[in-house]
Amino acid sequence: MKYIRLFCIACLSLAVACTADREPVDYVNPYIGNISHLLVPTFPTIHLPNSMLRVYPERADYTSELLNGLPVVVTNHRERSAFNLNACSVEELRPVVAYAYDNEHLTPYSYGVDLETDSGTRLHADYALSHQSAVYRIAFETGTPACIVINSRNGAIRVGPNFICGYQTLSDNTRVYLYIEPQEISVESGILENGCIVSHKDRAEGRDACAVWRFADEVRTVNLRYGISFISEEQAEKNMRRELPDFDVKALAAAGRDIWNEALGRIRIDEGSEEDKTVFYTSFYRTFERPICLSENGRYFSAFDGQVHDDEGTPFYTDDWIWDTYRAAHPLRILVDRTKEEAIIASYLRMAEQMGDMWMPTFPEVTGDTRRMNSNHAVATVADALAKGLRVDVAKAYEACRKGIEEKTLAPWSGAPAGWIDAFYRDNGYIPALRPGEVETDPNVHPFEKRQPVAVTLGTSYDQWCLSRIAEALGRSGEAGHYRDCARNYRHIFNAETGFFHPKDKEGRWIEPFDYRYSGGMGAREFYGENNGWVYRWDVPHNVADLIALMGGNERFIANLDATFREPLGRSKYEFYAQLPDHTGNVGQFSMANEPSLHVPYLYNYAGQPWKTQKRIRQMLRTWFRNDLMGVPGDEDGGGMTSFVVFSSLGFYPVTPGFPAYNIGSPLFGKASIRLDNGRTFEIEARNVSADNKYIQSAMLNGRSWNQPWFSHSDIAEGGKLVLVMGDKPNKEWGCDAVPPSMD
Repeated sequence: MKYIRLFCIACLSLAVACTADREPVDYVNPYIGNISHLLVPTFPTIHLPNSMLRVYPERADYTSELLNGLPVVVTNHRERSAFNLNACSVEELRPVVAYAYDNEHLTPYSYGVDLETDSGTRLHADYALSHQSAVYRIAFETGTPACIVINSRNGAIRVGPNFICGYQTLSDNTRVYLYIEPQEISVESGILENGCIVSHKDRAEGRDACAVWRFADEVRTVNLRYGISFISEEQAEKNMRRELPDFDVKALAAAGRDIWNEALGRIRIDEGSEEDKTVFYTSFYRTFERPICLSENGRYFSAFDGQVHDDEGTPFYTDDWIWDTYRAAHPLRILVDRTKEEAIIASYLRMAEQMGDMWMPTFPEVTGDTRRMNSNHAVATVADALAKGLRVDVAKAYEACRKGIEEKTLAPWSGAPAGWIDAFYRDNGYIPALRPGEVETDPNVHPFEKRQPVAVTLGTSYDQWCLSRIAEALGRSGEAGHYRDCARNYRHIFNAETGFFHPKDKEGRWIEPFDYRYSGGMGAREFYGENNGWVYRWDVPHNVADLIALMGGNERFIANLDATFREPLGRSKYEFYAQLPDHTGNVGQFSMANEPSLHVPYLYNYAGQPWKTQKRIRQMLRTWFRNDLMGVPGDEDGGGMTSFVVFSSLGFYPVTPGFPAYNIGSPLFGKASIRLDNGRTFEIEARNVSADNKYIQSAMLNGRSWNQPWFSHSDIAEGGKLVLVMGDKPNKEWGCDAVPPSMD
């Protein structure tokens, strides 16, 4: 028995030692969410924080049996690789080789996988990357001559014995360029035609234009390094030579590991379970996936005007779906890297200038602004940055935000000038809905995305409140007052009889009959947008106090919140998700899987029952975010959702970007700390915290007793400490009388 006890103690000591040796990047599991609940999975992305170069295995999701070649660069979030790299025997030459794969090991900074072609060629690939360049080490395990095929997919390619370069066309004015070279010089090079190497040709263009190297029979390992660029082939080569001194994949991976540890180490978790740390750091890693930095040694290509520019010392960023990321990803970046956030906002303003109309972008991508989704929420990133003391060109930002709202149409998924429904909104304070059978008359309205009149009215009301905050910062009190009045436009579509935001036609009549779960067609887009009326019932983040008043006071507001989490789907899951495929991750009618819901569990704080926020936050984190292949409930839009996990796991959340305030929830960890951009530290200590002990009993902030469920940015901007004493029963006296700020 004595020896058994000693053995157990030794094993426990070893386990503790191993855990203690783990660094932040060791907790990242890129496979979390690789099988989607319904729509798009997360992809196991290999990249450095906000790097231009990103890749992931070429497959639909984790259940895919085959890899379609090896990846080179992902140019837009959730898209497949541009170019394609194929390693094969000379008998298997084709534009894309399908591989069976096994023993795949993937980290944020490296990739290793065993591959086998359908003809039986076996090989192992190792990969590591820098910001704009990468290294492959490909070891052939079978005895056939080694070949490398580079497919431009849709572009042009050139080849020599020791280089391949070319471009792939992404849009009318955007190309991505590649320069790749082998450490082992090929014995034959040429263009791939009909499965053969045409050695007298050294260039090709068009669909699946491919270049090929064949290596000597005795070459069993091929080492490759490459650079990418959005400027030129020459710049791609320069990027490669600047970043990669050699072909050492292990050294490059080690450097990437250090970079990730520095980035992820800005938030330190000292007490918590290994599973919770894994979910936390994986979520934090996701927030660095976008936007990406396009500056290449001081220059960048902009698809917003099709030109190459000097970045003048401020890096240029793009690929940011702002409708998703303004809610929490941008506020998180303000805490951990405000300098980068300032550069991102400066990039928005450059885009607005380059597009010629000075309209703030809404969905800036590598290929330009795709103007997807609804509303113009870049204005929120500006308002939030100003409220928290960041450096912004306020006059230019105000002009771009105002013009983006007033001169561009409010019609979703459109970059057209304002039309008649925009004039109607200006005059009447809401977007009119079509009645059943009524024909669309505004050519700006997308035939599939529809008007989304309730979603657009609510979103624009919030945007105009944000605009009023920017006008205040400029000292334009008259304009600030005007937009502050516009920020109450949500009142025009509030149905006092039902307590919901309800579509109204151009004559001012409610659309009837109406079902807040199902009316609106596919994705409820005829009235809402991706989510139904139960979700948009709460989309007034800037004036929750007034929403409470509209609903009849705290008691009614709380009852309506409770009902959101309790109301059944009303139909089978098959029928519900057939119509509302984005509205997944359900608890009742609440959708954890779509960004307009992220703030909803925190709204109990505004009505005097913060213990319900504490319960709901723990419920959502435990139910929907887990360390497994389906551990993300819906589309994770490059930090749009996982930043909610980061904030909520720490114990607070920015419900209203534009207010320098954070709502308190229920932390998962006993001790955590954030290294702020100014070098100071904000600590969160949750004493007695556990799975059951999720309720706050008392609190102290910066050494003072704290009896309110929120704190201001200024309370933590210079560092500080929040101490929460946790218990397993609600303290219904704590935080009940000091509600978070609202416009009114």
